[in-house]
Amino acid sequence: MNLIIMGPPGSGKGTQGKLIAEKYHITQISTGDILREAVSNGLALGLKAKAYLAKGEFAPDEVVIGIIEDRLMQRNYEKGFLLDGFPRTVAQAEALERMLGKRELAVDHVINIEIEAKELISRLRGRRTCSRCGAMYHLLFNPPKKEGICDTCGGSLYQRDDDKEETIRSRLDIYSQQTRPVIQYYASQGLLRSIDGVGNIGDIFHRILEEIEDRETYAKRGSYPG
Repeated sequence: MNLIIMGPPGSGKGTQGKLIAEKYHITQISTGDILREAVSNGLALGLKAKAYLAKGEFAPDEVVIGIIEDRLMQRNYEKGFLLDGFPRTVAQAEALERMLGKRELAVDHVINIEIEAKELISRLRGRRTCSRCGAMYHLLFNPPKKEGICDTCGGSLYQRDDDKEETIRSRLDIYSQQTRPVIQYYASQGLLRSIDGVGNIGDIFHRILEEIEDRETYAKRGSYPG
């Protein structure tokens, strides 16, 4: 099964993507993690993307498409994959279709987590990241046992630049401008599965599974009502 998970910053798509990948034994490919790793390692690609990421903007299409094509073309995903953070523009979506076409593959479902901006800003402002191991915390929903210290490795926690309110608002504006057309692109192909993103992690995960499995069941029968 080949999936895409979409949603604005702070919608929980990374968490849900991990749960979905574990459930179906498929590989999660996170564009954000790959880009941050490239920045951290000082790679040429990372240096090119760094200025965009610091401002909460998306890296250019050619950079992201190159990363994804490298991952998809050089590895064999026998049971499928889940793309998290790609595609974010129609150009990227069209490039993905061409990539997969070369291997006679296609996207089965595009999961779109929907949530209001006010809730997103509240979520993201409280996020903290471990400077040593990268573990994620939230000051309200998942606080560390000791303030400012990672439970796992004892590293110091910090607020990423892209989790500050000014940057968050910029990211949401960019998301609306660039990614909404991608949602429409997949809706027109009948692949979009819209999910209510309000609630706890388990509730949202259940909604996603219910939608995917209902679609899979009806696909085998040759029709889907509504």
